[in-house]
Parts: sequence; C-alpha cells; structure tokens
Amino acid sequence: MKFKYLLAASVVSTASAMVAAPAAAQSTGSVDFDDNVIIVSGARETGVGGVDIPDSPKAKQVLSEEIIRRQRPGQTVNDIVNLVPGVSFQNNDPWGSSGGKFTIRGFDDSRISQTLDGLPLNDSGNYALYTNQQVDPEILDNVNVNLGVTDVDSPTASAVGGTINLRTKEPDDEFGVTMTLTVGDIFAKGNNANYERDRLFGRGFVMIDTGDITGLGTKAFASASFSRYNNPFNNYGVVEKQQYNGRIWQDVGDNGDFVAVAGHYNENRNNFFGSFAPYDFPETREDRFYEINYPCTVDLPTPGVRDTDNNCGAEFDRRYNPSNTGNIRGASRFTLADGLVLTVDPSYQYVKANGGGDEELLEQRCYLEADGDCNTTPNGTTGYTGYFNNTNNRRQYFFGRDLNGDGDMLDEVSGNDPSQTRTHRFGVIANLNYEINADHAVRLAYTWDRANHRQTGQTSVALANGEIADIFPINDPLLTADGFALNKRNRQSYAILHQVSGEYRGRFGNLTANIGLRAPFFTRELEQKCYTLDADGDLACFENQDPSEFIALNPDAVAPLARTYKYDELLPNVGFTYDFGDASIFANYAKGISVPGTDVLYDSLFFVNSDAARPVPETTDSFDLGLRYQNGQITAQLAAWYTQYDNRLRTSFNDLLGESVTTNLGRVDKWGLDGSIAWQPTSNLMLYVFGSINDSEIKDNVDGGICGASDVGVPGNTCGAVGEDKFLLTAGKRESGAPTFTVGGRAQATFGDLEIGAQVKHTGKRYLNDVNLPLIAFGNEGYGATFSSYTLVDFDVRYRIGEMFNGTDAAIQLNVTNAFDELFVGAADGTLDNIWTFGQFVQIGAPRAATISLILGY
Repeated sequence: MKFKYLLAASVVSTASAMVAAPAAAQSTGSVDFDDNVIIVSGARETGVGGVDIPDSPKAKQVLSEEIIRRQRPGQTVNDIVNLVPGVSFQNNDPWGSSGGKFTIRGFDDSRISQTLDGLPLNDSGNYALYTNQQVDPEILDNVNVNLGVTDVDSPTASAVGGTINLRTKEPDDEFGVTMTLTVGDIFAKGNNANYERDRLFGRGFVMIDTGDITGLGTKAFASASFSRYNNPFNNYGVVEKQQYNGRIWQDVGDNGDFVAVAGHYNENRNNFFGSFAPYDFPETREDRFYEINYPCTVDLPTPGVRDTDNNCGAEFDRRYNPSNTGNIRGASRFTLADGLVLTVDPSYQYVKANGGGDEELLEQRCYLEADGDCNTTPNGTTGYTGYFNNTNNRRQYFFGRDLNGDGDMLDEVSGNDPSQTRTHRFGVIANLNYEINADHAVRLAYTWDRANHRQTGQTSVALANGEIADIFPINDPLLTADGFALNKRNRQSYAILHQVSGEYRGRFGNLTANIGLRAPFFTRELEQKCYTLDADGDLACFENQDPSEFIALNPDAVAPLARTYKYDELLPNVGFTYDFGDASIFANYAKGISVPGTDVLYDSLFFVNSDAARPVPETTDSFDLGLRYQNGQITAQLAAWYTQYDNRLRTSFNDLLGESVTTNLGRVDKWGLDGSIAWQPTSNLMLYVFGSINDSEIKDNVDGGICGASDVGVPGNTCGAVGEDKFLLTAGKRESGAPTFTVGGRAQATFGDLEIGAQVKHTGKRYLNDVNLPLIAFGNEGYGATFSSYTLVDFDVRYRIGEMFNGTDAAIQLNVTNAFDELFVGAADGTLDNIWTFGQFVQIGAPRAATISLILGY
C-alpha cells in the first residue's frame, strides 16, 4: 500500500513540500515505482528553492516550478536545464524558438533521450532533438534529468548519455486562469546599419483550469501561446511560434488511480541565421550584426535565352526550417489488488518538418557521359529526368520541361529543395508494479514504439523575390516531364522497438538495492527508393524511365532496395543507496545501447553484399559513485562517473549540403565529476552552486581512407604521400564538441513582494576536432584548436502587484539574459579532423536581451 505523510511546516517556507519528492521519471509506471514506500518511508525533505535531488541510486536532479517560473516566459526548457550540473546548452537566440545544442556529461543531444510524460521527443530517424519545439514552460510541473543513464522502461534507441524527462502538471482542483504577456528587445552592442533593425520580441500565453467540474475528480486545463520576433543578427527573417496544450484528468476511486489524456500541437516558422565557419566567426560584438542580399530579384525569364540562377535567395539565412508537430499522450493508473498497480501510457505523435533552401533547377535532361556524369547537351544517349549527385558533388536537378514559363527549355531556374520529413509514431509503456511488503517491490514493464519515418526532398520554383513559393514543397511538388515528383532523396523507414524490462527494489535497514534489466529488441526496416552511387550515400533519384543505360554507365550503383536490421541487447541496471542520518552514498552501474540512425544505415546500403559493412550499435558501460546530503535547508550531491564507450560514431553534418558523414572512433573512455549545493539559510534567501568536470580519451587512431593531395604534410594524420593509407592521429586525444568544465550558481532573495534573482554560468573551452589541433582552412591555419570559454550572467526581478480571484499572484517580472553582452561561440558540434572537409558551421551565441512580463496566476 501507499502512505501519505503530513509533516509540520519548515522555517524554510519556500522550499518544496515536506515529503520526499518522487524521482519524476518519465512514465507513469516509473513515477509510481519511484514513489514507492521503500523510498518515502523515513522520508526527509529533499527540495530547496526549486532544486531537488532525489534519493536514488542514479545521479539525478529535478527542477520544479519554483525555479522554472523565474526564467524568461516562453524560454525553451533546455535553456532552463542549463542550471543542472553536467549539462551544457547553447541557445541560438535569447527567446528559445530557434533551436540550440547541448551536451550532458559530454554526450551530444542525439544520445540523450528527452521525453514528455513518457513520450519520446527525439527524432525517430537520426535521434536529433529540436529544442525550439518544446512545450511551454507554464504547463510543466517539473523537469527531471538523469545524468548518464536511463530508466528501465525508457522507450529509446539512442540514450547512452542520460535522459531529460518533462512532466506536465496535473489540472488544478479549483478554477483558475494563468496568463503571461511578454515584450522584449535585444540590447547588444553594434555600430552598423543593420544593428538599428527592430528586434522586438512579443509573446502571449493563456491557460484555463476548469477545476473539478463533477465533484468526482474530473478536471482539465487548456492553453495557447503565440510568439513573434525578428532574428537577432541580420536584416532578414522572422520567427513565429504558436502552441496549444491541454489535459483532461479523471480520478478513479480515492487511492490515487486515474485516467488522463493530454494533447499538444506546435507550429514553428523560422529561418536559419547566425551561422559561420569558425575561421569567419565575428571578431567583435559589432561584427555579429550583418546584412545579406535582401531584398533581391531572381533572373527574370527571357524567351530564347539561357537564364541562370543569380543567387537571389541563396543565402543560408534565407533557408526556412518550418515544423508542425503534435501528439496525444495517455496516462493511467489502476490498483488491481492490494499492492498490485497497473499503469498504461499510450501515445501518438505527428511530425511534418523540413530544412534547406535555394537550388538550381535545370529545364534540360541529363545526358549521361562515359563516366556516368550528366551533361545538358544531347550526346546520343537517353535523356533522363530526376536528381543526380555525381562526381565532385555535382548536385543536379533535371526536369526536361519549361519551368519558368518563357517558352524554352534552356534555363537554370532558381528553386528550393528542402529535406522533408514526415513521421507517424505510436507507442505504449505499461508497468505492473507489485509491492511485496513495506521493504520489497518489483515491477515488470513492456515498451512498444513504432515510428513510420518518411524522408523526401521535393522541389519548387522560387518566387521573383527569391522566396520559397510554399515552405512545404511537398504540398505541391514540381513534376518532371516524365510525370514524377523530383526528390533529392526518397526513402521510407520504420523504427520499431519491443522491450521487456524488470526491476526489483529491496530495503535492508539503511541499504536500498535496485536491480533492473532492460531487454530491447530494435528493428530498422529501410526502403531506399533511389540508386546509391557510393559509400558516402550519394544518390540518383529517377522514376518512370528505363534504367538500363544508367546502370550500364554506373555499374557500381546499387539499385533501389529494402533491408531490415535487427539489434538486441541485455542491459543490466544495478544500484544502491545507503543512508546514514542526513547523508547517503549511492552507486549505480548501467549498460546502454545506441542503435545506428537512418543516415548511417542508408549509407551502408552501398555495400549490399557485405555483412562487414553492417553498422554496429554504440554501447556503453557507465558507473556512478556519489554522496548526498539533505537536511531541509541544504540539498547537495557530488558524483564521480566513468563510461566506457564502444563504437563511438562521429558524425559531421554539412549545413549547406544537408548531408552527414559518419566515422567510427572505436573505443572512447569518458569520466568526470558533477556536483551541486542548494542552501536556504532563511525563508527569504536561496543560494545554489553547481559545476562539473568532463574528460575523455579516444583510444585509437581512426582510419581516414586514402591520402589525397590536400592531406599530405597536414598535422593530425599519417599521410606522407598521395595514395597511402590515411590514419587520423586521434589516439590519446579528447573528444571534441563538449566543454572541459562548467561552473555556475544562482542566488535568489525575497523582500516582501519583491523577489530578486541572479544566475551565472561559466563554460570552459571546447575542442573543434578530435585530433585536438588548430583548424586548417584552405591550406592555412584559420582558427585555434579550441573555442574560447565564456561566462553568461542573467538577472530576474519579480514584483507581486496583487492577488488573483483564486489566491494566486499577479506580478511584473523582468528578465535580462547575457547581461554583459558576452561574444561567444554558441551551438557547435565537434568534427573529426582539422581540415574543414565537411563544412561544419557554428552559431553566434545569443546576445544580451531583456523582457518584461505581466504574469497572472503563475
């Protein structure tokens, strides 16, 4: 059975309720199991000022509403999580709707599972996490971060680096209205004409709680928000975001059982911006503000003349990155017998999104040459229509018809070819929890996740001003003369997970032991509808035409095919806590797996007859050992960790081409320290300090293929002459992309109706590449070996101006971020070597910005 505790109020009036907070894991079953009497019997308060450290065998940290609501309204939750040790997040803009990058303990976000009430938010294809598409923070109850490991029922194919679990609030028992109205601007240093551009930010949010409308525990909330602002850095681009959330809740009996259904829909409309190669990165704060070729006019159609693409609309900043995402999330808890509880969380989610931009579209046909390349001049061969990515990365689009209406078929027409993704994803997490007695409990869980992932690349003709005719060309794609929609990629995949897991918890005096086992069975069903030309995954995509001539001139090309990959692993998860007074020690071992994503698997299809080319999964063995201290006024944790990382895949993404190249680094050892202390000496003051140290070592040199002319004599590889085997000198080096250390803190004080907060975070240097050497750009040294460290300082002031009808606050809140306008490299992935082969780009860090908000009820 469950026990509820009513404890006397503490002198720390603003701390969390005087019960042991549940670990707030991702599924209803995990929450229920973590809130078991084994954890809460003899409970002590663990939360201080919105920072909570659950008494768990795993290194976890929870941020509650108390700290979430003091951040900028509408901010992405991943920026808020930057207050957790081990986390390093770089926001692309101050407002949170343009994306960003983050790591946890040096693992990038594609290896971190982020969930909303158990629903996986990572892309089902490449596991990317889109931080600009997260739920409005006003609807959240808490955010739980698992540092380095997952829960035993986690529905993830990739999380070897931890989890971020978002928990939606339960609808209130009383009727209420929550509203935030926010306006802001960028107050950054600049001295060019573009700096004067209007950069106002505006956002509105409203939420209505019905309260218990039947007297039987039937309640709901519904919310809506809208944001709009110009991009921070140049003379072009607007970000718009609208979002809708709701949840219906029905209590079942009086023992904590319930049934709930939640819904979410989000639309983002934004452009890329602020992206530079490191050797072109702004040197001063003034240089952050720049102008692009806008407005402009494309080359207008002229009959009988070969019109060309004049690059109007070609700038990276004019590429759209729209998304429509939505989901439905169910949650339920049923007591079947005394101590026996069933939880079931079904879900569905939908994604329609793309990214990309300008491309030259050809009205001619592809006339194949002897080497398989295309020529626009008839040469006696069959003229093909379609997409051909031939040698020297010649990406060409052939339509065989008049595209611009000038009556000829001579032209190179300005167009757009974003990479389109559409996903339908269904899932369910079911847990059967049995409390044997007051000291022992077990659970059995089943997880099913099935994603239908469609990836295409339809095209459209640009408008006269260089704009895309429809941000989703898939809505009305261009057809070729042969009657098919031209795609630069055309593939269908299914990502399917069946997982059985179990966990035992037993309390033996002061010792609590946890023994868990995950048994995931992953299936990747792939269908490549294009011809694969080489090991880099270059394609030829055409339909409704005889392929025989193409095959004769491209004998190594692999025809369209389907393939199924299966991966399974036994993943133990074992840990313990030992309590002594206000302190406890904890330890945990967990094995993890990350199944290769779609890009890697599709590239492997070129080796159709080679089992050796089958991509292998990444695996980890992770260990934690730590100490906690909690006494009602202080909550503190120090954790040492070590991970042995096998088959570490390094993927370098080319922003301009929208393609990735992946290399296996082999074994990488990672280790570090995470720590935090939250102290509330009085009811009016909270102090919080956190930090982490991260290190890693790549064990071997990496096979880089064959030495080319540009490799010879370049530091970081073994090339002495063209044609030799090439090895990159990665052995003994540190992984790139993650900071060497981070340290930060927050202070919060209350003076009657006035609350003042300040927070600071220093992020250490990050290596650009895995050979840890300065960048060689065009044969010259163009950048150092690391991105410089940086420090961000934020302030928040909240003044209570009155009380709402239901007793909640009405307040004015000021938020200032990057208060000293630090210039820094923001989002940046690591890359393999120090030659900028794959065109990696980095973001300008978000400049100083301030907002003022009217807040009612939050």
